Amino acid sequence: MDHRAVAEALLAAHPLVDGHNDLPWALRRLAGPEPAAAVAGTDLAAGVPALQTDLPRLRAGRVGVQFWSVYVPCSFTGPAATAAVLEQVELVHRLAERYPADLGLATTADAAEAAFAAGRVGSLLGAEGGHCLAGSLGVLAALRRLGVRYLTLTHNLNTEWADSATDEPVHGGLTAFGHDVVREMNRVGMVVDLSHVAATTMRAALATTAAPVLFTHSSCRTVTDHPRNVPDDVLAALPANGGVCMVTFVPRFVSDAVNAWDGLLQDAMTAAGADHRDLRARDGFARTWDGPPCPRATLADVVAHVEHAREVAGIDHVGIGGDFDGTADLPAGLEDVSTYPALFAALLDRGWSADDCAKLAGRNALRVLRAADEVAA
Repeated sequence: MDHRAVAEALLAAHPLVDGHNDLPWALRRLAGPEPAAAVAGTDLAAGVPALQTDLPRLRAGRVGVQFWSVYVPCSFTGPAATAAVLEQVELVHRLAERYPADLGLATTADAAEAAFAAGRVGSLLGAEGGHCLAGSLGVLAALRRLGVRYLTLTHNLNTEWADSATDEPVHGGLTAFGHDVVREMNRVGMVVDLSHVAATTMRAALATTAAPVLFTHSSCRTVTDHPRNVPDDVLAALPANGGVCMVTFVPRFVSDAVNAWDGLLQDAMTAAGADHRDLRARDGFARTWDGPPCPRATLADVVAHVEHAREVAGIDHVGIGGDFDGTADLPAGLEDVSTYPALFAALLDRGWSADDCAKLAGRNALRVLRAADEVAA
């Protein structure tokens, strides 16, 4: 059987919901912080080889619904972080306005599915990095009114109220205000995204939330022992919560060999006084480092994480969050957004049913979005 053709047909019928794509920040880096200039400066319809995402490759990859990340680096703090997240929200709105035949802005699961049915990529927004709130629940509620459907509680550094997976813990997970943030997210119908947070933060948020959570771009810690991945006890808690772990493709999160190489890179950066948690600094340092060459992650590495998440959490609690344009390197076979059918063909090769593939592709993530609205109502 031609499983590639079956995968193409499956994704044409069932929307692939990708949990995290950093194209908005990539456009900002290319053309500057003004949203109009960032959108006008690159023609996504023509194809952009310098990026991992453009419109022709979204079509080729059968992406049906995309959570666009409105990301703010940890170097932005206070009002500057809030201003930046608002600029990124505006950028995504302008993208949808520039490409109305291709991108359909959505704020609900129903609207995202309607855009997919009309031949467009349903476009949802997710804010990455709780520091963009500048400590304000009012900013959180305002972002929800602007259409932002999830908040990643931290990025690579702690916030004043939540511990990050890649920083020294100081809060024991969440502070009292951190718990208030989770409860306010439940109230306004914003999904709690637990990618990037410490395991203690994951457990604290799961103990507080009344709605299902997402890990929008995380993989499995038992398979690759990286702090950005999800421990088995947390995966096993997802059925009771209703949440979903959306497996990501970032090489150091899915490959033991790349993770080990990255540890050497981190040691070299620390010795040179550079911060490994700064993604831009990390990528720049890696390009000039005279250390060993980086191994290549593979599509098979990603399959191993997807299957482990299914084994521990169950088929109703897995999804996909590629993190395209948020990482410099990607696994062989998953180099850009056009490659999703190859992943699903590999799963079909391994005996996955069409129904299980449809759940992984997007049915599970859309259920979480609907549940957030039900809890808020």
